[in-house]
Amino acid sequence: MWKVKPPVTFPKEVKYRPILENLIPPDPMAQFHLKRGFPQEEFPDLCRNFTWMGRILTLDLYRRQFSRCTQSGVIFDDVIRPGLEEPGDYLGPVSVGCVAGDAESYILFCDFFDRVIEAYHEQKITSQTPESDLNYDNLKGGDDLDRSYAVRCEVSVVRGIEDFCFPTHCSRGERRQLLTLARQALEQLEQKLAGRLLLLTDLSQEQQSELNLKAPTSFQLRIGVARDWPDARAVWVSEDRSLLVWVNIDEHLRLVSTREDANVAQAFQCICINLQKLEKYYRGLRHPFIWKQQLGWVTSSPANVGTGLRISVLIKLQHLPKHKHLKDVLKRLRINMDKTDSPELYNIGNMATFGFTEVALTQLVVDGVKLLIIMEKRLEGSLSIDELVPAQK
Repeated sequence: MWKVKPPVTFPKEVKYRPILENLIPPDPMAQFHLKRGFPQEEFPDLCRNFTWMGRILTLDLYRRQFSRCTQSGVIFDDVIRPGLEEPGDYLGPVSVGCVAGDAESYILFCDFFDRVIEAYHEQKITSQTPESDLNYDNLKGGDDLDRSYAVRCEVSVVRGIEDFCFPTHCSRGERRQLLTLARQALEQLEQKLAGRLLLLTDLSQEQQSELNLKAPTSFQLRIGVARDWPDARAVWVSEDRSLLVWVNIDEHLRLVSTREDANVAQAFQCICINLQKLEKYYRGLRHPFIWKQQLGWVTSSPANVGTGLRISVLIKLQHLPKHKHLKDVLKRLRINMDKTDSPELYNIGNMATFGFTEVALTQLVVDGVKLLIIMEKRLEGSLSIDELVPAQK
């Protein structure tokens, strides 16, 4: 049937209607001949699954998604595969446990994705368009962290490119087209910031390590992110090493700015300026970054919707990690603390990327790091930190 009926009926249209209707693309799922049982027979065992996918997915919800398929061929079992491959640990951090194969996945499977996003980011999805603020002048502080404790910082942001499937589902041809687009956009960026594009196939293991590029994990291989590695993967490096742009590594694009002086303000400024330039260049190439009205910027992982921004500060802590109130402090500050190979070094970063502007997220991490350093200093002097614990919001 016609999706939109013409206002006037023409004789020729009536005559050729059967032919025209045969040209309308059928339901994508009808093109597959998958030997699958009924939803209740295919429903995965989630008894020991500790991801948000495992906590949220029910048989009724699975049944509603079961027969859906995006235009590029993503079915719901593709979406939940990461959570089945790595079900998580009861005591470990809770991952989203799912991935979008393309931008349409967020629309077609919205009743599932919306619940996962709300649970992971602890923010409600509303009809309002998420706000964005890349004006780095609005950030207060970030260049004044105590260097006796703050060792290094990193600010990164991910983006998906319109009209292409995400890494878990894209073909070799798509990945190579993405590399061609990135080369064209980055050539324009080089007019403002000198740099060069390096293909992973041309880099040794030592060179990749210097750029903080790691070999794909078995998990990335199993879910398809690292298929055909390292074909069409590249990294663009600015001459002053202030900016790296990963191409087809884990997302379509990832911009990374690392500072050995822990100057979060400078790293954030670098990301904001160059991200907006690349956004303009990609729009000029008719492949803008993917934006959804109720979610903001989207990429393959629901953990990065909204802003796609991650701020991480490496700090020295000896007494605070053992404190009984640490878990409450981190939760109320809305930041994470991750262990490193060194027993006294911890990575502090934002928990969510959705529900806040870019400046607000960076401010959360900056203010949180400052408070943790103050608490560490008090504990070094055998003083109480109870009055410094933030109130429950």
